[in-house]
Amino acid sequence: MIESGRLRRALLGTTATVVLATALVGVAPTAVAADARSQQWYLDAMRAEDIWKKATGAGITVAVIDTGVDPDTASLKGKVLKGWDASEAKGEETDDYRGHGTTIAEVIVGSGAQGGLRGLAPDAKVIPYRVSDTELQNEQAVNALDMAEAIKAAADSDAQIINVSMSSDYYSEEGREAVQYAHAKGKLIFAGSGNNAQEGNKKQYPASYPEVVAVAATTSDGVVADYSQHGEAIDIAAPGSRIPGYCNESLTKYCSSEGTSFSAAIASASAALIWSAHPDWTGSQVLRAMFESAARSDDWKPGTVSTYLGHGIVRPNAHISRGEGKPGDANISPLTNEPTGTATGGASSSPDATSTAPSATASTQAPDGKSTSGAPVAGSTESAAADADGGSSTGLVIGIAAAVVVVLAGAGFVLARRRRSA
Repeated sequence: MIESGRLRRALLGTTATVVLATALVGVAPTAVAADARSQQWYLDAMRAEDIWKKATGAGITVAVIDTGVDPDTASLKGKVLKGWDASEAKGEETDDYRGHGTTIAEVIVGSGAQGGLRGLAPDAKVIPYRVSDTELQNEQAVNALDMAEAIKAAADSDAQIINVSMSSDYYSEEGREAVQYAHAKGKLIFAGSGNNAQEGNKKQYPASYPEVVAVAATTSDGVVADYSQHGEAIDIAAPGSRIPGYCNESLTKYCSSEGTSFSAAIASASAALIWSAHPDWTGSQVLRAMFESAARSDDWKPGTVSTYLGHGIVRPNAHISRGEGKPGDANISPLTNEPTGTATGGASSSPDATSTAPSATASTQAPDGKSTSGAPVAGSTESAAADADGGSSTGLVIGIAAAVVVVLAGAGFVLARRRRSA
């Protein structure tokens, strides 16, 4: 699982070459904001403005385990709590060495100020946990145990939701123990399923651990993206193509990006919205409502899940505005069908921006294995944004019908099941 003493791990967001916004410094904020916001097609498709009238993510905290999060971007000011650098590389958790973690944080909670991205759950907070990717591991000495230790630290923090937009090729007992620990404490863990469907489609971790919500990527047509990995691990899907993201660590401009990094972030934000609307619910209830309200086509077979889209495409407005999706048993996980922790949104109060760092538990966790070294850039669709709210039979629902054709062609449905054991 270790190559030359180093963990191999990949980011799940790839950056295309099309620059969406000019440099943020010295440019009229309104001009940049209009350009960047216009590229966030998924917010309009998901009817975010309608959702925000009822729920904004207030009171919910998301742990972002990634390349670091810069709290000083205009869109993140006041939204980033004290975190922890698990990587032990140069710098700290606020030093984003790729620009990836800051993008993910903005996708989840960004205010949209001065040209920044508008987050789907703009009143939620984030706690950054910095871990290493393959390139950083090759550049300098790092903590080989950082991913498992970061997950455990996040589990011990005030975060109700843990977002991991990184992946590794190999299962490890240590990584599994870390997510089991978080799951037992009632946390919801979302991870991208991976971007290498056309290059082997190998299972990715932590997404493929039974206790983690594996998120696939969809296009603006509502169909599964051709780079998005598939299989029985998939639990749900979310938009992942043509998403604005920082081009690099300079954090000065956005480029068109794609990958299950963004799908995981949008799923995490969707959970934050639902949880903020029901702060007395447990994570299991939030996730069950997400599964039951997800967008599916009319010919989706009862009692089955798709190996491409899981339970369907996230649709928080369907629950928040119309009550679709019931919470069910507070103590039974819809992932494992077994008892889990019962922490609620209200139980973990959202700390302020000056809170102390969550303590990292002492750990002998080994690294989470090797990862692929890159992801193919899939061709993005050119249609207008689909109706991700799934109203009537238009927009996303039509797109899903097309996705179902693709899925059926590959025998892409399995019986709804208790998640696989390791």
